[in-house]
Amino acid sequence: MAVTGAHVLLYTAEAEALRASLRDVFGWDHVDAGDGWLIFRLPPAELGVHPTAGAPRHELSLICDDVAATAADLRVRGIDVRGEPQDLGFGIGVTIVLPGGVEVLLYEPRHPTADDA
Repeated sequence: MAVTGAHVLLYTAEAEALRASLRDVFGWDHVDAGDGWLIFRLPPAELGVHPTAGAPRHELSLICDDVAATAADLRVRGIDVRGEPQDLGFGIGVTIVLPGGVEVLLYEPRHPTADDA
């Protein structure tokens, strides 16, 4: 068996605006799958598994090398950054809000990453 990738979905009432931000602000490579439906190449990814006492869920976080600088750059480019980066234990992070109210954690990890392997 060969799993060759993962596909992440973000749901928002402002899909066109969110696609434009991922294309123009984040500069992610993409293809047009038809009718403006952009599919983006994601940066390198890793997957963690956390225990929960509640219902199963999943979450998307974006990793960067310098969260303060990245958050400042995203603000200048029109992305809503909530507050200032905070110590989260596993890293320094801040919530960014993408078009349509999609909240994503942006963080600078302190833990080893899959790139360290």
